[in-house]
Amino acid sequence: MTTPLGQHSLALLFGTFLACGLATSAGADEWGTLKGKFVLGGDVAMPAALTVDKDVEICGKHKLVTEELVVGEGKGVANVVVFVRDKKVKVKPELEAAAKQAKPVLDNKNCRFEPHVLFVQAGQELVIKNSDTVGHNSNIATVKNAPSNNLIPAGGEVKATFTADEAVPAQVTCNIHPWMKGWLVVRDNPYAAVSKADGSFEIADLPAEEVELQFWHEKAGYIGEMTINNKKETVKKGRMKKAIQAGDNDLGEIVLDAGLFK
Repeated sequence: MTTPLGQHSLALLFGTFLACGLATSAGADEWGTLKGKFVLGGDVAMPAALTVDKDVEICGKHKLVTEELVVGEGKGVANVVVFVRDKKVKVKPELEAAAKQAKPVLDNKNCRFEPHVLFVQAGQELVIKNSDTVGHNSNIATVKNAPSNNLIPAGGEVKATFTADEAVPAQVTCNIHPWMKGWLVVRDNPYAAVSKADGSFEIADLPAEEVELQFWHEKAGYIGEMTINNKKETVKKGRMKKAIQAGDNDLGEIVLDAGLFK
């Protein structure tokens, strides 16, 4: 028979478990968005014209230039990669479901890769298209995954799936048109972004907890120095711990010194 004191103890114990359960549930439902904008600190040379010596009648009309460093209006730096390194990061269930349905597209278009840098999650089906009127091949130099090198006729497409993440972005080239170069970022979670033409990026639905970010750019490599809110940050191998709060997390302008790209 339970005494009144025993009943009181049980009630306290039940209340404690309930409170812990509610706290855990609330924490699990907290998600934040990380955003920022990369801008160039200083000046760099204008992008050099590429030598187009194959299928000149088709490719030569596009006035192609190197895309190793793309600086847009307001000195925004495009194609900076930001991703979460944590292997066991908590992923919002809706993102997991959406990732299974998504099919990222890498297009051979105007004798270049579009986009120049593409994020794909391990396990997703990547569609590699050819919108040009000449044939291309897309040679993806992965390390953990078997290399992929498909000949794609004009107007055609092939598919590829990567079962493991890649520690560094994989270069994509075309052996037919040697000036063509792009990058594929293969990660095992959906938390990655590539900065847009104006330098801005956004990663939505991050768990409200501390995560480890990594910053990479094809010309600078892992970015070890940046200035955020007028404070110079030195980050080893481009890695930075960041406590994500529920709601918006804005890093503001992230200034990258021009010397990083020389």
